Formats: sequence, structure tokens, C-alpha cells
Amino acid sequence: MRGAERRRRLLPARLVVYFVLGLALFSPAPYLEVMRHLVEGLRGQKLLGSWHVPAKSSLFRARQRLGSEPLRVLFATTAKPMATETTPGAFWRGLRLLAVDGTCWDVADSEANEVAFGRPGNGRGPGKSAFPQVRMAALVEVGSHAVLDAELAGCRTGEVTLVGRLPRSLGPGQLVLADREFLGVPLWQAFSATGAELLWRVPANRVLPVIKQLRDGSWLSQIRASSGPARNEPVVVRVLAYQLKGQVGEGAADGYRLVTTLLDARRHPARQLAALYRERWEVESVFAEIKTHQRGARVVLSSKTPEGVRQQIWAHLLVHHALRELMLRTAATRGLDPDRVSFTETRRSARRSVTVTPGSFSP
Repeated sequence: MRGAERRRRLLPARLVVYFVLGLALFSPAPYLEVMRHLVEGLRGQKLLGSWHVPAKSSLFRARQRLGSEPLRVLFATTAKPMATETTPGAFWRGLRLLAVDGTCWDVADSEANEVAFGRPGNGRGPGKSAFPQVRMAALVEVGSHAVLDAELAGCRTGEVTLVGRLPRSLGPGQLVLADREFLGVPLWQAFSATGAELLWRVPANRVLPVIKQLRDGSWLSQIRASSGPARNEPVVVRVLAYQLKGQVGEGAADGYRLVTTLLDARRHPARQLAALYRERWEVESVFAEIKTHQRGARVVLSSKTPEGVRQQIWAHLLVHHALRELMLRTAATRGLDPDRVSFTETRRSARRSVTVTPGSFSP
């Protein structure tokens, strides 16, 4: 009987998921404050009855029972492209603009987290950084800032490895932008095999001989794998070289080079592609939204277990996707570019609506 009574007292999984999402939405507020926000509207409508906010230890155990997998599956199910042809900056010549990149999350300084994720060097000598880190690679829809797919691993795993798992979410009708560290034949082939088009920056030391000069100043060339059987199977690419007027610092003297799968210079002019590439930097804004404005500046993920850390990250991605969908709808009703809608104000509005009206904001 005691076991049956204990099971009745356990929080339902749906409520625990909602609580974990609440932790991300109200970050970095503590457990009990978040739970009070989530039930305040129910209390105001006298729907709580004799129910009371559980103790912090009960909420902690509920998170442990839930784990990270339900949040990961929920994200994989809901994180879909949301921009339309009318969304400013979302498409170029019929191609949906996407970008890939990576970032790292600081996590709680526990032995379990360090074993699972590793701790990078601090760049100031033989010592290591103050916190273990989780590396994340993400596929982002440029026009909406929505994260469409993500991969998590310890900081010992390289960005190229993680990004190599993202082609599963690609297909025809898309144009993927990426920075220079990702340009390699295996990754290029994995992405282009999906039918998506690519526009990636070239490392400064990469040699790209002219095979055929094109009328707009770009040229056809080849990239080769550095080793293995693919070394003898070159991949044809189109190269664009350009400089930015008035720029100083990195890249100013030698300019920039891009490679693309779009080989037709008439249909896809080099000048337009060069101007388009700056949209890649939108992914940096996405990371800032999630890690600075949503999680909190210099806030370390609090979970001391690897499973809890993964749970927190998936929750942050889910909440960010929901906020971005709300922003896109708001912009559409007002005829605005989504970039003109404040992420911070949207987050504040969502917090208020959750507190006052239950169910009004549901990732």
C-alpha cells in the first residue's frame, strides 16, 4: 500500500516536462520560484484545490526520473522550419537559407560532468578552465533564427564531427552557409548528397586552382581530400573571391573566398552570393539569444549530472524555438521583419503570460 501511495504522489511526467521547460524560460530562477510561477494562474482560478508546491527535493528527484531523452525527442518532433517565402531574409532565389556552427556551454563543476564532458584548457598556461563544457553543433534557419537540429557532446569532440551528424535534417531547396573550419571533402559530400546547396568560406591557406574562368569573376575549381581513397576523387566547386571596402583587420588584405555548389554564374551571380554570405553571422545571434538573454549572461548550467545537463540544454532549445515562433507570428501580423521584434521583450511577455494565464505559452 505504501508503494501505491508513493506512486500517486509522484509528479506526472507531463508536469515534470512543463517544469523543466519553466526552468529554462525563467532561468536562472530557483526551483520553487519557477514552480510558483507555473501554478500561480491556476491558484488565481482556484483550480489547485488542496495541491501544494512540492518540496525542492521532490522536484529534483522528478527531474532525475524524467531524464533527457523525452526533451530530446520533443525537440526533434517540434523543431521544424517556420519561415515562409514572405518572411524577410528567409529565402534567396527560392532557396531556404540555413547556417551551421558550434558553441560551448559551461556546466556545473562536478566530477561526473568533467568525466562525461571534459574541461578545456584556459589558454593562459598549463591550467584548465573553471568549468567542464558541453559542445553543441546546431543547424539554424536564418530568417527565423529557429534551431532545426542540434548535436551535443563533450568538449573533446570537435565541431566538424558534430556538424557531420546534421545532414539528416537537410534536403533539396535549401542553401547552407558555413564558416571556413568546416570545409573538407567528406563533410562537403555528406551535405551536398542531401540535395541541399552549399556556400562555405575557404581557409586562407587553401589552394584552389582555376579550371575554368567564369564571366562574373568566379571560377570552377576542385577540392580534394587530404588522405584516403577520396584523395583521388576531386569535387568540382565554384570559387568566389572578394574584398570588403573599408574593412581593417582579419581578411582585409587578402579578402575572402567562398566555395559553392551553385555552378551557374548566370543564375547565381558571384556578387549576390558574396553579399548573401554575411547572413551566416545570424547563427551567432541565435547563440547569444539562447546563452546570454535566455539562460542568462555568464550563468553556468546548474545540473551536476551529465543527464541533467543534457536535459537543461534540450529544454533551452525548446523554449527558444517557442519564443522564435511567437516572434515570427507577431512580426507577420504587424508586417515586420522578425529582426525588428525584441527577443528580450518576447521572453518577458511569455513569462508574464505563463504566470497569469495557464497554458498560454506552451513549447
